[in-house]
Amino acid sequence: MGSSSEPLTIGSFAKAAGVNLETIRFYQRKGLLPEPDKPYGSIRRYGGVDVARVKFIKSAQRLGFSLDEIAQLLTLEDGTHCSEAAEFAARHLVDVRARLKDFKRMETVLSRLVAQCDSHHGTIACPLIASLHSG
Repeated sequence: MGSSSEPLTIGSFAKAAGVNLETIRFYQRKGLLPEPDKPYGSIRRYGGVDVARVKFIKSAQRLGFSLDEIAQLLTLEDGTHCSEAAEFAARHLVDVRARLKDFKRMETVLSRLVAQCDSHHGTIACPLIASLHSG
C-alpha cells in the first residue's frame, strides 16, 4: 500500500482503516467522518487523517462508547481537553462497572438454572423454562 500521505479512494481508505466501505459511508451519514469534496469529473480522495479518525472511532467502540459518545470525544481529540476527556471516561467507567455487575448477576442465575436443568431428567418441567415463565 502507498504512503499515508497518498490520496486514497474510498475503497483503499476503507482497507487502510480496517473497515468495509459501508462503515465509511455510515460514519459519514452519522457526521463522524467528513465527506471530502468531489472534484468535477473525478472521485473523492481521503488521507491519513481520515484513516486515523476511523481508527479512533473503532478504538472507542471497542471500549463500549456509543456513536453519540464518540462524536463528543471527537470534539476533544486535539489533546488539550484531557480533564474533560477523563471526566467523560470516568462516567463511562461507572456505566461499564454497572453492566459488569449486571452480567455477574445474570451469570449466577443462568449458572444455577443450567445446573438445575442438568440434574432434572424425564417428564419433570424444565427449571429454566419454568423460571422464565414465572419471571
